Amino acid sequence: MKTAVMFGAGNIGRGFIGMLLAQAGYKVIFGDVNPAIIDRLAQDKKYTVHILDVNKKDYVIENVDGIMSNGPEIVDALAEASIVTTAVGLVILPRIAGTFADGIKARKANGSTEYMNIIACENAIRASSQLKEHVYKLLNDEEKAYADQYVGFPDCSVDRIVPPVRNEIPTDVVVEEYYEWHVEKASFKGEVPEIEGMDPAENLDAYIERKLFTLNTGHCITAYIGYQKGLGTIKEAIEDPEIYAVVEAAMQQSGAGLVKKYNFDPEAHAAYIKKIISRFKNPYLKDDCTRVGREPLRKMAPTDRLTKPVTTALSYGLPVDKLLQGVGAALRYDNPEDKQSVEMQQMIAEKGVVEAYKEISGITDEAVIAQVKAAYDSFA
Repeated sequence: MKTAVMFGAGNIGRGFIGMLLAQAGYKVIFGDVNPAIIDRLAQDKKYTVHILDVNKKDYVIENVDGIMSNGPEIVDALAEASIVTTAVGLVILPRIAGTFADGIKARKANGSTEYMNIIACENAIRASSQLKEHVYKLLNDEEKAYADQYVGFPDCSVDRIVPPVRNEIPTDVVVEEYYEWHVEKASFKGEVPEIEGMDPAENLDAYIERKLFTLNTGHCITAYIGYQKGLGTIKEAIEDPEIYAVVEAAMQQSGAGLVKKYNFDPEAHAAYIKKIISRFKNPYLKDDCTRVGREPLRKMAPTDRLTKPVTTALSYGLPVDKLLQGVGAALRYDNPEDKQSVEMQQMIAEKGVVEAYKEISGITDEAVIAQVKAAYDSFA
């Protein structure tokens, strides 16, 4: 039987990627540092995914196991796996690169000529390529040559809302019905695996930015403005008429840049925006604004969801004022339980909002900065 290793046994790992791999016939070994989850997976060898949407369904996911990702067993698992996926968060990838490097070294030492493909399923642009860079720093020239021949790092775009819902059984998970998983076809080593629900994409950049500029951009703007209004969930926020108007207009502005860049069909993209907003209103997904808004510094980085859509639209001479309303709310995000929020507020207190934003986003255009400052002040 084919083996897959899923780094990250959290909600996305169990409720999305791990589910699809198991349904495709893989034995899925979850690796994580949470002993409660790992012990339960190792004990039960199964868990249930609850679809809470217009259509409600339960899927029992079987033939799974759990091992600690910081123990020696994980390297043994990597030595045998044909596909490896991650759902740990972008900032964690450098920390687990050593484990991947050890897995590659073990495969080389064993003389394995089987292909292994590593897919980082993170909310980031080309996360697998970023992971590859970290891993290759830990390999010598012979090991790199081996990896070049037998180990693929296909980039992907993932999309499924998986809110933090407490279940009686801790390994069970609640998800929405909708999902997308596009993986760059050309980057696979060996044959592309047949996994129902995985799309081997020819033009991955278009899918990555469509999702980043639409779901991720709209989601976090909803969260940040909702937080400013004292609203607890995404559903509550998007049902506020003022927030809805800003979010929809911001997604249209980011979409206009995508239409220009990738020659998307405008009507099809407008329908995609409408679909995304409908997902925010799902009454069964009580997704907190604080969860969606966490790590504001990352979300305003030059290549991420609150900055890349702005610079893309600006490159085509398109308006960005509604996108910048979201940026203003993000800069106001003051959550003492969020490390990046605390760091951002310290930057603003020390340097002022203008200089802090320039440093965070890399944007220095004075006209844009003036709009950001005005948006920031509007939330005072």
